[in-house]
Amino acid sequence: MADFDLVIFDFDGVIVDSEVISAQMLIAELKHYDVHVDGAYVARHFLGRSYPVVLQQIRDEFGVVLPEGFEADYRARLLAAFEQKLTAMPGIKAVLDGIRTPYCVATSSSPVRLKSSLEMVGLTAFFEGRSNTASEVARGKPAPDLFLHVAKRFGVEPSRCLVIEDSLAGVRAGLSAGMTVWRFVGGSHLIGLELPIDETAQPHRVFAHFDELFQIAPELTGEAT
Repeated sequence: MADFDLVIFDFDGVIVDSEVISAQMLIAELKHYDVHVDGAYVARHFLGRSYPVVLQQIRDEFGVVLPEGFEADYRARLLAAFEQKLTAMPGIKAVLDGIRTPYCVATSSSPVRLKSSLEMVGLTAFFEGRSNTASEVARGKPAPDLFLHVAKRFGVEPSRCLVIEDSLAGVRAGLSAGMTVWRFVGGSHLIGLELPIDETAQPHRVFAHFDELFQIAPELTGEAT
């Protein structure tokens, strides 16, 4: 296995176990507008995507245009729920303590939500100067723009980057950027879901717990393979 020069972590559903909270709240909110979806639908169509992409999906499939204040109200309620329920992903702190390869986060979340979430779970110090959001590029995931932007920022060739993602949109983005992509499936939002295999978004590896990461790639700790 080749060493990597940069590890790019997605945030929601990878660093923090947030997607199950977001999905439950979004499903409940959309019911008020006669839009009925379940967890599997959210995972396939909304997971890892920016808010404008989610709105477009709802317009295209259900013919519903959500009111102008929906996003702000939803985000406010979501942050309040995070204050009560948000946790770091099991095993991620040990990974951040032990990793010696340069790393960063690249997320579809807003800068405000990213900052607040990191503070809530006590991981702010790990990502100082290492945070990147979709607000920095023209196109969010599944476009490769954010990952390519991050590689350029850190001066690393895309082929030398390892992306850790939970969503199909994120997997597609990493693959399109020419990076190695491992899909993390240990978040609460994916437990019990049997999503159809998508041949257009096949990661190089799948793993379910961060305890496995250094077993798979001990070189990330600086140890010889």
